[in-house]
Amino acid sequence: MRSKEQAHDYRYFPEPDLVPLKISAAWLERVKEGMPELPAAKRARFVESYGLREYDAHVLTSTRGTSDYYEKAATVSGDPKTAANWVMGELAALLKASGKEISESPVGPEHLGELVKLIGSGAISGKLAKEIFPKMFETGESPAAIMERDGLRQISDSSALEKIVDETLAVNQRQVEQYKGGKTGVMGFLVGQVMKASRGQANPAVVNEILKKKLG
Repeated sequence: MRSKEQAHDYRYFPEPDLVPLKISAAWLERVKEGMPELPAAKRARFVESYGLREYDAHVLTSTRGTSDYYEKAATVSGDPKTAANWVMGELAALLKASGKEISESPVGPEHLGELVKLIGSGAISGKLAKEIFPKMFETGESPAAIMERDGLRQISDSSALEKIVDETLAVNQRQVEQYKGGKTGVMGFLVGQVMKASRGQANPAVVNEILKKKLG
């Protein structure tokens, strides 16, 4: 077949019954101003303003609903990267399991932002947050309301934690001896046992300090 390279090859003719359409620069500018931020521009902004990876920015701008949800959560949390991880991780998993779209999420972006903020402030651990979040998804309640109702606050009081640490060390004498013998890697095991005994409510940083002090 003969290739077509120029407009006249297609035998285009002006339509005599249609008047020429002239668009003013002012009208075109008004249209541009009224348009929402396009995905490519939003992805670039997420990378630059929030420090996200290209892949994460792409996922979070896959739909307008997702990007709007994320931005609200990030603003409330003050930690855009952690908020991104929760939107793409725990929230996405529960939405998929329940067959819901993000617009139908029982957990609003403000509540997710509050949860991330609580983690960042040290009020709760990441482990405890993962226990609270499914309850938020089930009830639609704020993290603070669930923490108050179920007594799920992080324990940072040294005296309260020392008791749990002492009990943990008493039933894990073999690991204590291993640590004192130079196998410092068992520290992670002991921290994990304390966290388990406290139902994930112990402050990991304080637990580490107490363990190091007691183990010498």
